Amino acid sequence: MASILGYIATSLDGYIATADDRLDWLFAHEGLDLGEHDYRVFLQRIRTVVMGRGTYDFLENDDAPWAYGDQRVLVVTSQPIVTPKGPLAVRTDVDALVEELRALSDGDVWILGGGQLQMAFIERGALDEIEIYVMPDLIGGGRPLFPATGVRAHPRLLSAEALDRGCVRLHYAFDRNIAPAPL
Repeated sequence: MASILGYIATSLDGYIATADDRLDWLFAHEGLDLGEHDYRVFLQRIRTVVMGRGTYDFLENDDAPWAYGDQRVLVVTSQPIVTPKGPLAVRTDVDALVEELRALSDGDVWILGGGQLQMAFIERGALDEIEIYVMPDLIGGGRPLFPATGVRAHPRLLSAEALDRGCVRLHYAFDRNIAPAPL
């Protein structure tokens, strides 16, 4: 059974992008030495990449080439993608997608990008682990790492370590028993 993983960077004040979806604050850390936790090392263990439409649109509008040629890519969206930037398939139902991903046995799954999709998986008890890279920047607002949904979870800290230039890596495991917050 595949593990479903998160790997994401956040500002110190808890945002993954500015309000206008810019990542210039993060790109300023280009060349950061993450050692064994480097994105390229992480990506080697990933067979399936799952992203939401906002993340896909961001990648589609970026000049960089499609980075996921060796992975199966699934985009969660209700709108068709007419001319995809790279090979991908579309899914509309997160519950059915979780079942599909749990049945995979050819490598791990990465929930790429947006906090909204990560929260959808957390709400369903379907995110097994998450690596959060806290960058030493306050960006003053934007897209939150974890949008408020009323869900309560108590992930278990597996490790915490200071890395290059003030970056801190937090690695958590989630229980599959997630409950909505009391009203």
